[in-house]
Amino acid sequence: MIQFFDCGTPITGSLSIYVYRNGELVIIDESDNLIVDGARMLHARLIGGDTLNRSVTRVGFGTGTTAPAAGNTSLAVGAHIKAVDGVTYPAANQVRFAISLGTAEFNTQAISEFGLFAADGTLYARRVRATPIHKDTDISLTGTWTITF
Repeated sequence: MIQFFDCGTPITGSLSIYVYRNGELVIIDESDNLIVDGARMLHARLIGGDTLNRSVTRVGFGTGTTAPAAGNTSLAVGAHIKAVDGVTYPAANQVRFAISLGTAEFNTQAISEFGLFAADGTLYARRVRATPIHKDTDISLTGTWTITF
């Protein structure tokens, strides 16, 4: 985990995934994730006023199985990247991104990795599941990705 402040308070992320088969909830997966080094650059640019394409606006779904590392910059080749569904602020020190993957998206894939991306393509956070979600036309996902400062 990267600690951004001298006071020792790290920025953390938590991803909650809800998997539905034919509309019925079959998996609830809630786990912490890694905030990667690219987040440092994004924070520096945002604070300095360089805001163009620096906001987190996209989520990625991939098939990679390599454990997350601070230096990660992308998901596995062929990942499905799409806009987040919404952004809320549940507490003064939190931002929450709503995410989803519909029944017509990224089918026939074994989804094991997830990423949050800025509009400029910079990876902000990454998570890998030990057990993949086998995506097909009867499977949909919803979830939230919460970043706490």
